[in-house]
Amino acid sequence: MTLQALQRATTIAAAAFAALGLAACAVGPDYRTPDSPMPAQYQHAADVASINAAREPVALDTWWSGFQDPVLTKIVERALEQNLDMAASIARVQQARAAANFAGAELLPQGNAYGDVTKQRQSLESPLGKIGSTFPGYSRNQTLYSVGAAATWEIDIAGGLRRGAEAADAELQAAEASHMGVRILVAAEAADAYFRVRGAQARIAIARQQVETNQRLLDLVKLRLADGIGAERERALAEAQLAQTRVTIPPLQIELETQLNRLDVLMGAQPGTYAAELRDSKSEMVVPQVALAQGPANLLQRRPDVIAAERRLAASNARIGVATAEYYPKLSLSALLGFESLSAGKLFTAQAFQPAVGGALRWRLFDFGRVNAEVAQAKGANAEALANYRKSMLQATEDVENALISLAQLESQNRELAVEIDAHVRARNASEDAYKGGVVSLYEVLDEDRQLLAARDQQASVRADNARAAVSAFRALGGGWS
Repeated sequence: MTLQALQRATTIAAAAFAALGLAACAVGPDYRTPDSPMPAQYQHAADVASINAAREPVALDTWWSGFQDPVLTKIVERALEQNLDMAASIARVQQARAAANFAGAELLPQGNAYGDVTKQRQSLESPLGKIGSTFPGYSRNQTLYSVGAAATWEIDIAGGLRRGAEAADAELQAAEASHMGVRILVAAEAADAYFRVRGAQARIAIARQQVETNQRLLDLVKLRLADGIGAERERALAEAQLAQTRVTIPPLQIELETQLNRLDVLMGAQPGTYAAELRDSKSEMVVPQVALAQGPANLLQRRPDVIAAERRLAASNARIGVATAEYYPKLSLSALLGFESLSAGKLFTAQAFQPAVGGALRWRLFDFGRVNAEVAQAKGANAEALANYRKSMLQATEDVENALISLAQLESQNRELAVEIDAHVRARNASEDAYKGGVVSLYEVLDEDRQLLAARDQQASVRADNARAAVSAFRALGGGWS
């Protein structure tokens, strides 16, 4: 290397070290997690404190095990393993990780190696051919050999590249949190569909029992009519009541089949694949205790949507620095170590050695406000992300409060329905005995039948809704991941 080349390399290296010193500080605001005021406790925590108080609180990580239903546990675990939304979410995390790796690599030098052979027949009519052909020994046919390695490095003077890497890392963390959100959603959706299946099955069983009861009553009316102590009007009423009970079954069957199909799709299978596993299961619905000791502040660590919103806020903050860095010059260094020769035998010789170093400076001095617009846009996106983060905290608290009030009120409703059903059973039996004795009309028996069926059907529906409300509470609390 010549003295002049060495001096140029020394000058560029000094400039690089100076640039590195400048790059120690990145422009743009440093991120600080915003204050997150949360209430000290849930408004409806006291309403659910007495529900299933004898039971131990279940771990939020695997809340579905608290229902003590092996079938439910199997379904949720299968859904988490096979669900296609989960597979898509994993792919999004992989994309975000690749983007973060790319942004981090932008901070480092890039190097490449090259080698080529070029054969050329020079035109005698070209300027070079006309000049060269006048010299003795000129040959139109030439072969050029070259080989070497080159490197380039953009010096992150203002920290724009580092801010970009910071934003990409935050987006990766947001993608990972969103993946956990999908996991929570899939587990909750699978449990919700399962309890709707169980509710439909219970209501269908109740309706069929009532059909049998109404059929026996119709048979009794027919016997009385044959003995001459009944009326045709009574048989018509009994037949209408029987038909009315049967009419309630098809809508319930539709609910059952659609929820079975929903479960299969959640488990990544064709509808009908796993339906047989659920048709004969008679497991009871046991609603576990919902632990609320940690309070609303725990949502900031448990709710993936809140975590993701906070990470997107951090990413938008870093992008302000990316945009602000455009106000400053960009310096890049390049170096080349190679050999070039017209003869393959002389390629790797001192005479063919061809080093080069260089530096480039780019500075957007006159762009008529483009950088200003980019910075303003980044700040606007940051303000939007902050609003979304605060909204996600409010939404998280609302979800929990709604689930808790539903859980408490459905439990209260279930207790009252048990009292109502007991009274209807006694009244119905008494009215049937009275009808057999000719004391009351068939209308009173049928009316008690109707009210008893409605109460039992409502109780089965409330029990399923109560289990679903518990699922909603676990989902709202961010349960389903560790």
